[in-house]
Amino acid sequence: MTNNNPIGVFDSGIGGTSIWSAIHELLPNEKTIYLADSKNAPYGQRTKEEIVALSKKNVDFLLEMNCKLIVVACNTATTNAILELRGDYDIPFIGIEPAIKPAANNSKTQVIGILATKGTLNSELFNKTAEMFQNTTIIEQVGHGLVQLIEDGNLNSPEMTQLLESYLQPMIDANIDYLVLGCSHYPYLIPQIKKILPEHIQIIDSGEAVARQTQNVLREKVGFTDIQNTDPIFYVNSNPEVLKSILDYKYTVIEKDF
Repeated sequence: MTNNNPIGVFDSGIGGTSIWSAIHELLPNEKTIYLADSKNAPYGQRTKEEIVALSKKNVDFLLEMNCKLIVVACNTATTNAILELRGDYDIPFIGIEPAIKPAANNSKTQVIGILATKGTLNSELFNKTAEMFQNTTIIEQVGHGLVQLIEDGNLNSPEMTQLLESYLQPMIDANIDYLVLGCSHYPYLIPQIKKILPEHIQIIDSGEAVARQTQNVLREKVGFTDIQNTDPIFYVNSNPEVLKSILDYKYTVIEKDF
């Protein structure tokens, strides 16, 4: 089965490019369209109703581009809107959630940390998942300000370092041995996080798992492309230079109001 339409990927800004990168690495022959809703970032401070409305707007844009499946590369949008999206649209959706399961199952101390947005940690879906691991202590921390600093191009600023230290030290003191990154923006912080965490603490993000799930859905439901057309297109509605810099100026970035 073949399907030469593109894969659509959206996030509340540029962070979902960490998910896109994993998909592109695993499926280099697939054409991809990435949508960065930077104008409305961060989603994590918004109400569920706002998140659902913004997610539907993003989906409508990607459907106009004839996308064959859509990856919701945003933990907040997934945990708050994925059920509504699957109910309202006749297209496969792949979501992203904090990877609690591998962290909890592999933890030796039975204490793990979750760094995520308020919208993700307060969501019903996240809390249902967390309740499955009653024997594991889960230290939750809202990453106030992290997404906005990344969106503003202040990835390596002193303010970022101070925030990360204030968020991570209580987890270190609580004896975590796994840190789950519950926001697609946060993988860009891994180099700084590693400078703060002791070496034995493992960091988990969801990029590779989402890429594998995308491959599975293509194989089982949608179909792979048979055209060698791998040029991705990136759309952003604010701060295009930040997105270009994250992508090392390798790809086409189009600023468009949506």
